[in-house]
Amino acid sequence: MTESRPGFALLYLREEEIRLGMELLFFGYRGFTAGPDAVLEKVGLGRAHHRALYFIGRNPGLSVSDLLSILGITKQSLARVLKALQQEGFVAITRGPRDGRQRLLRLTEKGAGLEREAFEAQRATLARAYREAGPAAVDGFRRVLRGLAGAAAASFLDEAAVRRGPGSVPPGAVADGA
Repeated sequence: MTESRPGFALLYLREEEIRLGMELLFFGYRGFTAGPDAVLEKVGLGRAHHRALYFIGRNPGLSVSDLLSILGITKQSLARVLKALQQEGFVAITRGPRDGRQRLLRLTEKGAGLEREAFEAQRATLARAYREAGPAAVDGFRRVLRGLAGAAAASFLDEAAVRRGPGSVPPGAVADGA
């Protein structure tokens, strides 16, 4: 494993190591998305649809504005994605109970099935990599990704863990709250 090279602890911030990290992220993302890409391609959908399905499925009743914040895309892009998901019967959109202008999202049974199929493809990939790396590496990986994601994403993850209840640990969270 690369990290066990002699002297690595002193060299990990050098340009070549940063470039290697970037290459690993690019290739890792390609491997991580291959499974769900194939699942969604069968129904004429892509990665933007997958991201929306995933976050709606994890957060039933999520508002359109919150999904916009999570995905960091334009309103026009999200409108196209939601229109396709709604037309194909994967997502239901309802008005907010207190504010009729608010639009709340949830997966339909069909949408939950598609999200589950895409998730299973990614779970297998991630579980294999986690098993090969071991728990200490997984913890380090989560810490790095949390650092890359930034404060707003870390806050979202922490809040989602609280909503999901006991036993739900925010990815990359550590005992000291870092």
